[in-house]
Amino acid sequence: MPVTTIAGTEVTVDDEGFMTEYDEWNEEIAAELAANIGIELGEGHWQVIKFLREDYKEQGETPMLRRVSNVGGVPTKELFQLFPKKPAKKMSYIAGVPKPHGCV
Repeated sequence: MPVTTIAGTEVTVDDEGFMTEYDEWNEEIAAELAANIGIELGEGHWQVIKFLREDYKEQGETPMLRRVSNVGGVPTKELFQLFPKKPAKKMSYIAGVPKPHGCV
């Protein structure tokens, strides 16, 4: 796996730039990843990111939009506002978890 430097920290990523090691992630890395795709993180973003990380750790896979909405309590419409165009891909990228199954 390739290694890159994000927010001054070396991290392991896949060919698409998604982090592959859960424990290498931190909030500074998240902020830089978000900035790289034009997102400035606010309270709503952090709520989603924390849910994704906790759910991934418990379930062993990245939650899809429906689960984030139903279990995480964030309406789908709001997910599209927070992470425009491809919310599942963008929020998992920032949260340092694998791209959800079914995402292209």
